[in-house]
Order: sequence, then structure tokens, then C-alpha cells
Amino acid sequence: MHLSFVCLTKPVLHGYFRSSCSWRLRIAFALKGIEYDQVPVNLIKDGGQQLTEQYKALNPMQQVPAVEIDGIILSQSLAVIQYIDETRQGPRLLPADPKKRAQVRMLSDVIASGIQPLQNLYVIQKIGAEKAQWAQHFINRGFQALEPMLKQTAGKYCVGDEISMADICLVPQVYNAERFKVDVGLYPTIQRLNQTLLEIEAFKLSHPSCQPDTPDDLRV
Repeated sequence: MHLSFVCLTKPVLHGYFRSSCSWRLRIAFALKGIEYDQVPVNLIKDGGQQLTEQYKALNPMQQVPAVEIDGIILSQSLAVIQYIDETRQGPRLLPADPKKRAQVRMLSDVIASGIQPLQNLYVIQKIGAEKAQWAQHFINRGFQALEPMLKQTAGKYCVGDEISMADICLVPQVYNAERFKVDVGLYPTIQRLNQTLLEIEAFKLSHPSCQPDTPDDLRV
């Protein structure tokens, strides 16, 4: 059941333009038609602004994103997506059908728990010179599992013909795969879905190339 809240202030997203988890929330807010403010947290500058005591008070994990919303702070992207889906009007991000909803959660968790954390900035910095090979290995390993799963669930989008949280997770992960020179063509279902989703306005507006903190040389 969707609840209605009278919100006097806009949500505030503390994030980074190229963070997968921050991008997920920008997509979700755009799909739901939610206006929000952004506070950039530069993961590189000054050794990483997420490591400051000020930011640690928002997110003790010292990761992005953190979202101030309805008087609380939420710091895990899937939790935020599910919260706004339960409290805001607009297109559903999780299907009403229990089986499809479980599939959406399954695919989202494969990406958000099984692939992305192994090639996020903190891990990559610890790997050192082998970081590209490390990222390619774990992205390919994840995509080798995700591709046959999507063949079973996909219609126009990841699960059937409605955009869901799984699609929100997929696009940023493919962007990362391309950054690390993974051959996405090896995964035709993933490639098709990504190309379809990137034509949708919410995915275009939320893209890392056009955020307030996007460096000038990466803007499109």
C-alpha cells in the first residue's frame, strides 16, 4: 500500500556524480517525479570528503549516498528506493505481483550486493595496479550470472514491460562495466536493456555527464 505524506521540504541527496548508488537514486527520483536538492560529496578531493567527521554524522559507513527525507536519514540506495516507492505517488518501482516483485529484488541484489561493491572506489583503491583486471573479472563474473537470469525475466525491461528497481540498478552497473573496458556485447540481453533504458528521459537527466558536480571535461 502506498502512503501519502505532506512534505514541506524537498529530500536532500548527498552524492557523487559518478557513484552508482547515487545515480540509482537520481533515476528513482526522476521516475517518481520527486523534486530534490543535491549536495555533492567529492570522493576524490581532499582525500575523500566522505571521510570527514561532518559526513560521517550523516552516514557512519562514510559512503555515498545519504538522503535526508521526511525527518530521517537513509543511506542505502535500495532502502531509499523502496521507501519512496511506498510513500510517494508515481509509477511503481516494485511490481504489485509478488513473484515479479521478488524477481526485481533478486536482480537488484545481484547487482547491488554481488557486483558493484567489488569494484567500487574504496575497494579499487586498495587493489592498486591490478585494479582494472580486478574490476573486469568481477563484473564479468556477475554479468555471466545476470545475463541468463534476465533472459528468464525480461520483456521490454528487466522484469516484464514495466520499469522497476532492477532497471535502476542495471544502467549504472553497465556504465561502470564500460568504464572498465568490459565487452558488454558478450551479454546481449544486458546490452539491449541498457540501450532501451538510456533512451528514457529519467535516465538521461540523471546521467553522470550532466550533474552539478560533473567535471567540465566529462560533461556532454
